[in-house]
Amino acid sequence: MSIALRTSWIFAALAISGMVHAEGRLVVEQAWIRSAPPNTPMLAGYAHLSNRGDEAISVNGASSAFFMKASLHETLDENGVSKMRPLGNLLLKPGASMDLAPGGKHLMLMQPRGEVKPGQKIPVDFILGNGPRISAEFVVSDAAPAAPAQ
Repeated sequence: MSIALRTSWIFAALAISGMVHAEGRLVVEQAWIRSAPPNTPMLAGYAHLSNRGDEAISVNGASSAFFMKASLHETLDENGVSKMRPLGNLLLKPGASMDLAPGGKHLMLMQPRGEVKPGQKIPVDFILGNGPRISAEFVVSDAAPAAPAQ
């Protein structure tokens, strides 16, 4: 049996046994929360999300121990009026990316459990459709962090 054929048989056996499987891999970069005056009850979080895996990922929500409630929202323009609405989930196909950005899709972070200060780092979990949570550190800032150099 040739090496190529033997390798194919080994890979097929591992795939059937469940040892090799495809999965999505959510990567969160440039995560930040817009700073606001003290005692502001609602803040917005932004980030660049990428799926660096080989299966689609469904981001079904968010949570943070620092806030009473966190959820996915989007801002829409309806007849010249800006409105926000909750999102059920975000679907990222393999290799796809999306920005949570001002004026578009974003996180609503409601009722902070403490003071939110510029420079502070706050953990936020993204809740995926297949169960796991991906934790990211969001920096409180007046502006988005610079994109990493390519």
